[in-house]
Amino acid sequence: MYRSGLTDGEARARLQAEGFNDLPSAERRTLLHIVGDVLREPMFALLLGAGAVYLVLGDLGEASMLLAFATFSVLIAVVQQTRSERVLDALRDIASPRALVIRDGQRRRIPGREVARGDTIVLLEGDRVPADGVLMAVTDLQVDESLLTGESIAVRKIHSTHDIAMARPGGENTPFVYSGTLIVHGEGMAVIQATGPRSELGQIGQSLRQIASEPPRLQVETRHLVGVFAAFGIAASLLVIVVHGLMHGDWLQAVLGGIALGMSMLPEEFPLVLTAFMIMGAWRLSRARVLTRRAAAIEMLGAATVLCTDKTGTLTENRMTVAELRTPDLQWRRDAGLPLPEALGDVIEAAMLASAPHPSDPMEKAIVELAGRDAGATGRKLVRHYGLGSKLLAMSNVWEVDATESCSVLAKGAPEAVASLCRLGDSDMTWLRQTVDDMAGRGERVLGVARAHSAIGDLPESQAGFTFEFVGLVGFADPLRANVPDAVAECRSAGVRVIMITGDYPATARAIARQAGLDGDAVIDGAELAKLEQPTLKDRLQSTTIFARIMPEQKLRIVEALKANGEIVAMTGDGVNDAPALKAAHIGIAMGGRGTDVAREASSLVLLDDDFGSIVRTIRLGRRIYDNLRKASSYIVAVHVPIAGLALLPLFFGLPFMLTPVHIAFLEMVIDPACSIVFEAERDERDLMRRPPRHASSRLLSSAMGGWSLLQGMLALIALVFVFLAVGRDLPEDELRALLFTSLVLINASLILVNRSFSSSLVGAIRRPNLFLWLLLTPVAVLLAVALMWPPAMALFRFGPFHAHDLAVAIAAALGVLLIAEAIKPLWRVSFRS
Repeated sequence: MYRSGLTDGEARARLQAEGFNDLPSAERRTLLHIVGDVLREPMFALLLGAGAVYLVLGDLGEASMLLAFATFSVLIAVVQQTRSERVLDALRDIASPRALVIRDGQRRRIPGREVARGDTIVLLEGDRVPADGVLMAVTDLQVDESLLTGESIAVRKIHSTHDIAMARPGGENTPFVYSGTLIVHGEGMAVIQATGPRSELGQIGQSLRQIASEPPRLQVETRHLVGVFAAFGIAASLLVIVVHGLMHGDWLQAVLGGIALGMSMLPEEFPLVLTAFMIMGAWRLSRARVLTRRAAAIEMLGAATVLCTDKTGTLTENRMTVAELRTPDLQWRRDAGLPLPEALGDVIEAAMLASAPHPSDPMEKAIVELAGRDAGATGRKLVRHYGLGSKLLAMSNVWEVDATESCSVLAKGAPEAVASLCRLGDSDMTWLRQTVDDMAGRGERVLGVARAHSAIGDLPESQAGFTFEFVGLVGFADPLRANVPDAVAECRSAGVRVIMITGDYPATARAIARQAGLDGDAVIDGAELAKLEQPTLKDRLQSTTIFARIMPEQKLRIVEALKANGEIVAMTGDGVNDAPALKAAHIGIAMGGRGTDVAREASSLVLLDDDFGSIVRTIRLGRRIYDNLRKASSYIVAVHVPIAGLALLPLFFGLPFMLTPVHIAFLEMVIDPACSIVFEAERDERDLMRRPPRHASSRLLSSAMGGWSLLQGMLALIALVFVFLAVGRDLPEDELRALLFTSLVLINASLILVNRSFSSSLVGAIRRPNLFLWLLLTPVAVLLAVALMWPPAMALFRFGPFHAHDLAVAIAAALGVLLIAEAIKPLWRVSFRS
């Protein structure tokens, strides 16, 4: 008999055979294991190798910077990889609350992880259900299952009269309770059917384990670019060493020249710029009240083509309000902005008195909010309460009237149940059905309200014994967030399609979708989705924007079908049921305020203010970050061409090497902050949110962008060759080095200006505010002047005298590169947006 529960021995035996009621942790990786995996990444090995080169060459400052940066990068990666372990920890916390069980016929409070299959548990208001079970006894039991189903309000529960198999969560009047859900009203007793990984919550945890996070595309691309640069650098260095050694017989000078060339082409800027942009991007997102949990999401924001959003708590405020009151003669809607008519005050007063004296139910709280007080504040005495039953979905309160022998009876419940209590005629029933259908079509939950009078000493056993008079209808809605329509419209202008995926009912979902401005009325519900083959689902996803009554694994299936269609998917959510889809999406966005720990841990981004409008600001920032990253990458490729050319130039003209490690260090002082700080701070392009998302297969440096970068670099190299041939051929070695290096620095500044904007003209780019640009160029100019004019610095740089006409030549070369590149840039403008 379930009332006596298991014995201690039976419970121990089942725990030993089936395991504790928590999620397994045997696969958890240690911190050392994670660090070892990260250190094997080629990118970090390259950073450490570059630092070692500088250390060998005696440049302690540069070596320290690179080694510190590599260490910091490793720490970031370790933190990111441990997030999956925290997802399972959060699930474990939810899955193991304290539980009140019956063992050996006695009630006991035990840790939730010790609940066994077959245990009888007692559920009271405020308890969290420790495991999945079948209800054997209930009293007005209502359960908040939103973390599993997404339903916006608590659902009523009934008891089972026989042993039945567990069914999936969702819907009213079922006899099942599920691990992690919350008892909001009433009490009950249930027999546990599934614990730990076999529960609905546990199955979500298992699916999270099976979802592998995709490697960041930018990281993959950066590795490729690093490999290409490293290969060219090694080949060029070996070529210089061999050719110069054979031609001049000075192998030591050849080795030093080869090292200088290798350093000039060492692609350290790519990993530096990638991490700097991700860190600064996370900071900028935090200022928009968005927490970045996975840096890869920042790079994908600009490519997002589909935004899958939950309804409850995401598009809506996740709180019930009284949206409408109706009687056969009067109607009031909150969104009309008019005050509540005095004639309808009786409806809300009756609904308030039919509620609990101090309510916890969301709909009763909404009634109290509109009434301005709760039933407990009326000074009346509650004589009797008739609870909600499975056969009559209505409840009544009997209140004493002024210490007399008479009492007033107020009832509320499902409209058809209240109509039955009032014994309405055919014409009244016709009005009721039409009105309820109309209100439901607006996405409202509807309750009927009735009133009766009786003598205190003559109260019937059932509510049906009163002679009720129909008072009116109360419509409840979870209101749409005020900024959602504008946010949806901006997503549309940016080419991002918004799809609603909710556990709520189709009529409610359709009504909210219309208010939000989503396209289309077609709805696919969970039952229909379960029958669709994956190819059919992929086709239906092209035109369907509303999914209702969706189960957790179905959300995951939708996300995977969208990804199979080539979409870049952003997914918002706040419940445990959203966690697998959040993790599987390219960009998982959790609600930080109302969201569960599991949703936050599984996501890439967390909206700290639960503001749907923040998603649009996040997409804008993501597009800006990616735009600026492409500008920086284009600049890096372009600037390395003249540096490498200047290192190779002496080889073809029989001259001493022009660049030494100190020159490379000076150039890196310009290049590193330019690509990692100056470009990161660039403002939005004018058409940022009016262009479609970039293609999913687009590369950081596409062939067109790579061609544009190489063209800029070749223009810069040609300018240097022109300077050498025009005025530098007959100069002494130290004066020629000063002239060519100054020209290279000024040409470098020209390349920065050229790459600042894809769409602005030269004048517009110069007018674009960027404080960091001038904070970089001003000290660079000062340091260059010191190197050219201060004798100790001139000796360090091996510079000879630098004349006014030399400066004019260098400025002319830089201006020539700037003007020619700006004239050619419009031809590549389309490729910048691809």
